[in-house]
Amino acid sequence: MHIDALQYCNWSRDIFEQMRAGNVDCVHVTLSYHENFRETVLQMEAWNQRFADHGDLIMLAYSTDDIRAAKVAGKTAIIYGTQTPAPIEDDIRLLEILHRLGLRVMQLTYNNQSLLATGCYEDTDTGLTRMGREVVTEMNRLGIVVDMSHSADRSTLEAIDHSAQPVAITHANPEWWHPARRNKPDNVLKSLTDRGGMLGFSMYPHHLRNGSECTLASFCEMIAEAADRYGAANLGIGSDLCQDQPDSVVEWMRVGRWTKQIDYGEGSASAPGFPPQPLFYRDNNDFLGLAAGLAHVGFDQSEIDGIMGGNWLRFFDRVFPGHG
Repeated sequence: MHIDALQYCNWSRDIFEQMRAGNVDCVHVTLSYHENFRETVLQMEAWNQRFADHGDLIMLAYSTDDIRAAKVAGKTAIIYGTQTPAPIEDDIRLLEILHRLGLRVMQLTYNNQSLLATGCYEDTDTGLTRMGREVVTEMNRLGIVVDMSHSADRSTLEAIDHSAQPVAITHANPEWWHPARRNKPDNVLKSLTDRGGMLGFSMYPHHLRNGSECTLASFCEMIAEAADRYGAANLGIGSDLCQDQPDSVVEWMRVGRWTKQIDYGEGSASAPGFPPQPLFYRDNNDFLGLAAGLAHVGFDQSEIDGIMGGNWLRFFDRVFPGHG
């Protein structure tokens, strides 16, 4: 089972064909960054059309049974997620509506303070809010993964402690390998994995040592160190692939509607757009190449199978509400 726990591509048949060529069995896709409820539903509407147009290659997954069925059928299962709680606005009851429409992963923040928690770009981290605690409990009840990829450290630790289910960081890397505001410190990753949570390693260049020049060897050596610290069973891939997106999408991600200024985030003011992907991971065709890199740094086949997707499937089996 091969699973990528985060992509936000400019979706096309070419990309879906690359998923199949790369034997990517399941992809968690981003519906929203700043979009409200109605705008998120419109994204689901667009996906419905993609399933109609490309049903020979992709299918929507509501459960892990659906993920397994997609693999048997030679298709890529698509899991809906949002990188923001904005779609539930200020109404916790909208979570159940979105869940029924297929939402299975939601971040509590996207960089900034939300009604639920603090994002990693804020100066002061006040942790989970009252609404945040209620929403985490409701996500546990429904079977929606609590994702803390863009959250600040105190908020992440409080979410891990409050959640009755293990929590995910779907797309980030350890801060000890490459310091970036989106990468996570050792104590957070230790708390996450001690509670059965999952870390998905990101190949977005701003999260990588040496950026776009990062090598497969360096990336896999980092995974090997993480396995020594946190256990290989808690690790997976969350590539953060943004293939074929125009640079205007980066502006939407960082700026949304919250400011009139340009926020360059982790990029530099001289290069505000998407940086080039590292050569070892340009698109989904390169997914299987990660397995060779993992073998080269000493992982056995069972560990490789887990990191390539088996660990995510086991995690989803636990968090999603049953099967079917």
